[in-house]
Amino acid sequence: MPHDLSATDVLRGTCRWLLRAGVSPLAEVPLAGGRRADILGIDAAGRLTLVEIKVSLADLRGDRKWPDYLDHCDRFFWAVPVGLPLADLHTPPFRPEDTGVIVADRFDAESLREAPWRPLNAARRKAITLNLARRASQRWLCLVDPESALIGLD
Repeated sequence: MPHDLSATDVLRGTCRWLLRAGVSPLAEVPLAGGRRADILGIDAAGRLTLVEIKVSLADLRGDRKWPDYLDHCDRFFWAVPVGLPLADLHTPPFRPEDTGVIVADRFDAESLREAPWRPLNAARRKAITLNLARRASQRWLCLVDPESALIGLD
């Protein structure tokens, strides 16, 4: 079944699902090591959820670096558009025992496979949480004072 949803559509629906699940999401979050999370969110307990969005099978199959994300979160989800075939996500290269699957459209999402919680060590959690908080704060400030972007964030 073909789909015509963009990554922005999947992002929007997935963020709505995360919010209902008690996770405050932020999109496009740089991580240590040069990676960037499509979505990184934090819940009231300080646990980190990372979501990687894939809108095509070619994009999904071509991503060999995704396991690096597991070192930056307590749980990891794939988010894909409604209609994308999911067979690959149930195979060993995509580590179904370590990853969840979210199917989304621009209005909502649902989890087809829950991601297991795998707690980060305290030092790594603190560093990632501080980065997330600083990034979110800077983005908010840029909304209310666009000139503040000239100052920048390390």
